[in-house]
Amino acid sequence: MGSLCREIVTLQLGHYSNFVGTHWWNLQDASLTYDPDAPPGELQNDVLFREGQTFGGHITYTPRLIAMDLKGSLQTLRQEGSLYETGKDPTAITWEGNVMVHKESLPTKNSFLLDLDKLDKGEILAEVDFDPTPVPHCSGTLAMETVNSRLERAQKGYRLEGSVRVWSDFLRIHLHPRTISVIHEYNHDGEAHRLETFGQGEALLQGSVLEDLEDRLHFFIEECDYLQGFQVLCDLADGFSGLGSKVTEMLQDSYGGRGILTWGLAPVSHPDTTPMKELYHLLNYSLGMVHMANNSSFFCPLTLKGGLGRRPAQPPSFPHLNYDPSLWYHSSSVLALALDSLTVPYRLRHNSTPMWEFADALAVSGRKVVAAYGALPFPMMQGCSLPDALGDCADVLPWKPLSACPELGDGHCFGQSVTLKGLEGQSLVSQLRPGMQPPTQLHSLDCGEEVLASYINAHYPATPFSVQLVSSPSKLTPPFPQIFSQSLGPQGFLQSQAPPPKKRSCAVSSLPVLTSLQSSPALGPWLSELHRGASTLDPRRIAPSFLSQGPELTDFQESLEQLHLLARCYRNDSGGMMCSSSEEDDDD
Repeated sequence: MGSLCREIVTLQLGHYSNFVGTHWWNLQDASLTYDPDAPPGELQNDVLFREGQTFGGHITYTPRLIAMDLKGSLQTLRQEGSLYETGKDPTAITWEGNVMVHKESLPTKNSFLLDLDKLDKGEILAEVDFDPTPVPHCSGTLAMETVNSRLERAQKGYRLEGSVRVWSDFLRIHLHPRTISVIHEYNHDGEAHRLETFGQGEALLQGSVLEDLEDRLHFFIEECDYLQGFQVLCDLADGFSGLGSKVTEMLQDSYGGRGILTWGLAPVSHPDTTPMKELYHLLNYSLGMVHMANNSSFFCPLTLKGGLGRRPAQPPSFPHLNYDPSLWYHSSSVLALALDSLTVPYRLRHNSTPMWEFADALAVSGRKVVAAYGALPFPMMQGCSLPDALGDCADVLPWKPLSACPELGDGHCFGQSVTLKGLEGQSLVSQLRPGMQPPTQLHSLDCGEEVLASYINAHYPATPFSVQLVSSPSKLTPPFPQIFSQSLGPQGFLQSQAPPPKKRSCAVSSLPVLTSLQSSPALGPWLSELHRGASTLDPRRIAPSFLSQGPELTDFQESLEQLHLLARCYRNDSGGMMCSSSEEDDDD
């Protein structure tokens, strides 16, 4: 295929989804190139971003994004953003009578946001030289490439672990005024008016909330020439699971020929949780998963939890990451890195796979739930070859579960998409001297795709799969958390000798990442366990308020039955038959 740009509209539904989305958009922004003479990159940025113009004539480049959250979730961020100032004085008053003014103290900005304000005002650190040359794409009054270079040259080391309260505390890009949608019916903080149940979320998508979402969708869609679909990031644990179910249903009804790829997000822990809320989470997981899977091209849970049941295992441990799973700022950065790689196939400039084809290759015979795995980073020594790196993994695949679903390890898989990103400057094939015998089969192959495909085939023989190699890495710019071990060099490759503790000369600025998206028999017992956990709960007795705003008890029970049937689709003896609600029930 050529370089035809197939646009995507992204929707982020819920606070944790916006955490992951903020890191993800920061990663995309860090990879943008504003030099008109630079060769085009491997990824087509216009798939995700749109060009616009402010009232002052400045060219802007902003995400094609709708982000929904609750009242009180924005803190220092203005809902309409700061790109498209109208020039009107918001304090202008025509009333001639007495006026009483009440001032509310504004939330405090952290060091990163204060520096961004200085950049926008042209007050950046004195040691940096300014280049007054205008740039074709700007994220506001200052080109974001300039922001990147100035922050990096200033060697700013932000430690935001103690100051990040909401996702806007580390957002580095400007958003379009049509992007942020605040749901005023429910509060982000406090005990009252919380969006806690699936039924509350389902009931939201009507009236003004529905009209507002439709207006925003139409704005972004109408300017697309070749819309390929939607990627939806949705919180699973709270009422956004119900809202996401209705949103994906609306997208399916209105844009059924497009791809709808839904990523269900769940943090490892919630700061204000209680035993009753944990039961709500389990019910929301179950209902949200079955409904969003039904309405989407595929549904992939993304979480660092050890499981979605009542007694989850420990979060996955990555050999070269030092992250705190309980910190949303940390866990969301790990998932965003994975998502940056998982979404590569339908963002490529050349030979991209449209979203609907990408989903169809995985979601076969009704198996619409897929699982993600990732090696973050991909363990590779600086200067070694890809065959060497894969050979060092021996018989153990280097990735960890990113969907709370461990692999079975039996070599069975219905379909798989593997992406390796970021081996720029490294050798993809073995550099053998003439006459030297290749130590392994991998060392005898002629290109990187063959090397990776041969490695995957050895672990998953007779399994349909695709591989993608992208040389450009995930670029890490402030304020991405420095959660990396001392064994990694600046480009994210392993060093032969790690520096002494606290002696790293500079931060990790890029990272190689290996990810896998699988339709696997492992999802069968995983979904069955989720079904059993939810089925043992009688919401009328232990959580009567859960059904107070819907769904009806019969609908609730029918959804759990659909979850049970979905689990049966992943049995190895299913024979590839399409799963249907009319199948006879039998044991898990």
